[in-house]
Amino acid sequence: MGKNKRWVQLIIFSAVLLIGALTLINNLYAKDKKPVEGSKAPDFTLVGLDGKKHQLSDYKGKTVMINFWGTFCPPCKDEMPAIQHQFDKRNAQKVEFFGLNLGESKITVQNFIDQYKITFPILLDDNEETRKRYGVMNYPTTFFVGPDGKIAKIWIGEMTEAFIEQTVASISASK
Repeated sequence: MGKNKRWVQLIIFSAVLLIGALTLINNLYAKDKKPVEGSKAPDFTLVGLDGKKHQLSDYKGKTVMINFWGTFCPPCKDEMPAIQHQFDKRNAQKVEFFGLNLGESKITVQNFIDQYKITFPILLDDNEETRKRYGVMNYPTTFFVGPDGKIAKIWIGEMTEAFIEQTVASISASK
């Protein structure tokens, strides 16, 4: 192997370089780019725990908070009471709150919702297609969509109630 060691190293280096270049090209020219603040929020239709279908575009004209979460996520658990309180407070206003669960079983999600006494709509992203379209990699991740259907704010990590209240108020006021 002594004589061929240099060739093997060169082949491995070339393969790594080629894979890196292909990955870079794929990311630069991907059709489904991850949404950013100011871009149109990708539309989705998901079924909620209540059995109803919810389509994002049906809520145009309202401020919408979309929270991607999982029962396995400690920060997700910690922020749920704050989201619930803001939902209760703003229920009669033109604000919608959605929790998008990330592919967990309906029973697991329902047990969590019952335990935390959550009443805002929980949508099931069974095949995680919506998560992928939104480019969500960390949990929780929250998208605040303005009445115009554009993403006004993206927040990665746990939210406080004050942050939710201020963000929703500023988006609603700017319409």
